[in-house]
Amino acid sequence: MVLYAWMSTITFVVVILLVCGCVEKQQTPTLNASEKEDSFYDGRELTSIDEQRNNAIKGTQFINKETYTLQVTGMVNRSLNLTYEELLALPVADRFVRMDCVEGWGFDARWTGVTLNSIFNDSGLQPGAENVIFYCADGYSTSLELDYLREKDIMLAYRLNNVTLTSDRGFPLQLVAEGRYGYKWAKWITHIEVTDQPYAGFWESRGYSNVAIVGERAYEFF
Repeated sequence: MVLYAWMSTITFVVVILLVCGCVEKQQTPTLNASEKEDSFYDGRELTSIDEQRNNAIKGTQFINKETYTLQVTGMVNRSLNLTYEELLALPVADRFVRMDCVEGWGFDARWTGVTLNSIFNDSGLQPGAENVIFYCADGYSTSLELDYLREKDIMLAYRLNNVTLTSDRGFPLQLVAEGRYGYKWAKWITHIEVTDQPYAGFWESRGYSNVAIVGERAYEFF
């Protein structure tokens, strides 16, 4: 019985890993012909976009830039509906950040976008706010601690390796959750909710750690 239970646990873990969004090798994205992808940034080599793996629960989402808005709601002083052009007009963040998957692989990239601090400066934050939930066009969701987002100056990227995010990579916005496993790096973000409650997202509700710190245990069922 002990052997059977152990084998059942291992089988469950293998199944979870196989269906986890970050194991899928993406199809080669279509880059804008007028943009040239960077190979190096700040003296460091970058992983080319066509070699980066993808995480998606329902395949690539295609979002119309002209009609897109990012909603910011919850424990804020002022709800926002930011268009793509309004996001581009906010102060720009540009940095090298590595993405690590729970499987042990990862990739190095240059990310350009807008920090959540810039957005929260516009919306304001109410006392007692502790967590931020990210909702995506494919139904995916995840959450992160507000203190982490503020202290690390975490960004929402709209460019990758100095080219506009392709649909494969999460256009118009991907969360750059530095120091957290890949399932926290939400793509196709359409809505941000600030809350004082804990929240278990898509993979977290299936046994993955809600903290997801790289180098620490990723599975709550162990």
